[in-house]
Amino acid sequence: MPELPEVEAARSVVEQHGLRRRIVEVDDSDSFVCRPHRPGEIRAALLGSTLVSAQRQGKSMWCESHGAKSAVTLGIHLGMSGKIVVADPDGTETDGGDYWEGRRQPGDYNWARFTLTFEDGGRLMLVDPRRLGRVRLDPPVDQLGPDAQTMTPGEFRTALSSGGSTAVKARLLDQHRIAGIGNLLADEVLWRARLHPATTVRDLSPAQTTKLLRSIRTAIAAAFRGGGVHTLTVVPHRRPGGTCPRDHAPMTTGTVGGRTSWWCSAEQLLPEN
Repeated sequence: MPELPEVEAARSVVEQHGLRRRIVEVDDSDSFVCRPHRPGEIRAALLGSTLVSAQRQGKSMWCESHGAKSAVTLGIHLGMSGKIVVADPDGTETDGGDYWEGRRQPGDYNWARFTLTFEDGGRLMLVDPRRLGRVRLDPPVDQLGPDAQTMTPGEFRTALSSGGSTAVKARLLDQHRIAGIGNLLADEVLWRARLHPATTVRDLSPAQTTKLLRSIRTAIAAAFRGGGVHTLTVVPHRRPGGTCPRDHAPMTTGTVGGRTSWWCSAEQLLPEN
């Protein structure tokens, strides 16, 4: 699913191609994607306005708008397979978000779940084959933890401080503690740090905590360079018969923190009690 790097790509597309263009029509008719709003509610809030900023924290993205009846914050969550597509009147498309979009071809907007139409004829769309994205007004971004890309060592230690018997992978996935890490990125981070995903937070040594933060930073940087979390080193090996790309030991799988997890059977070992 889209994680921090993919959401940042989507945010960048909105910032570069969707700002300061007057909105003359809004399709918010998909009541599931636009829940809890009724059809027409988001339209009424945005019609006649312009988006003036595109912001992100973790996997959450939102835009501030000005010029309508009042300033409005538009939250956009990409879900499992969503991406932002900006289509101009000449047919030019710019997109950002998940790398997977089924068999969609340029110009095919059957999977557009939410659309802003601009005065110049362009459109900004949430294209989402699996219909798991979400658009809402005034999203609760104040409930998110610090952004995984930019958090300080102090913020990271605070995020871990009350973990106790919580598995380290579950803590990494808790968006209220650390915003931006999803399932694939968490497995990559823990593989880089040589930590078993079920290691409890209280069992992390100061050196392991430092290494874990470093692994978060390097994994996110690698995902940006490669074009998404699907390009990370361990991700292709998360499969039956997969082997660790570092030592070629068999990869092991199990459920940790409610999510399917993969780890190296030789290097990522649970601490002995």
